Amino acid sequence: MQRLVLACLFSLLSHFAHSEVDAELRQHLKQAINTSTSFNDRFDAEVWMVDMSSRLKRYIKDKSFRIEFLKHLHHSASKHNLPPEMVLALIQIESAFKPYAISSVGAQGYMQIMPFWRNEIGRPHDNLMYYKTNINYGCAILAHYLKKEKGNWTRALARYNGSLGKTWYPEKVMNAWQKRWFVKNLSKARHQ
Repeated sequence: MQRLVLACLFSLLSHFAHSEVDAELRQHLKQAINTSTSFNDRFDAEVWMVDMSSRLKRYIKDKSFRIEFLKHLHHSASKHNLPPEMVLALIQIESAFKPYAISSVGAQGYMQIMPFWRNEIGRPHDNLMYYKTNINYGCAILAHYLKKEKGNWTRALARYNGSLGKTWYPEKVMNAWQKRWFVKNLSKARHQ
């Protein structure tokens, strides 16, 4: 039964890839998947990249940048043992995917990184508006807080936002994750 479900899913993905994804995007996806080091399984990579690219399209219009953004985000999140979809939800809440967002307290970029972090890690000249730098910082910071809070997402997210003791921010991120970014782990489903 599971093989039938997976065959149907793959068939739908193939249909979607051929009918909805244009040739340029398909080429970018193929290149991103072939050069990605954060996916353990090619099937998972293809499904995730196509799925997340379609979800992210409303925020990031440029196809090739969207794929590069997702590839880097997946790599950075995976390196820090974070669910990439949770990082996408956090970015949605923090900056609505606006690369040059600056908060009223000076947090910068996609993941709204406070500039003091550059000095904290001894890299005062890092450009926090550069998406790779911003995502690397954000994932490292979130992973640090998650470890500090022993896996408690509510407390880790509140620390990330500077609102420890309150739940409004973690609830917003978790809600965005569940409504827009959540995806079942296909690798586990395929091997059960």
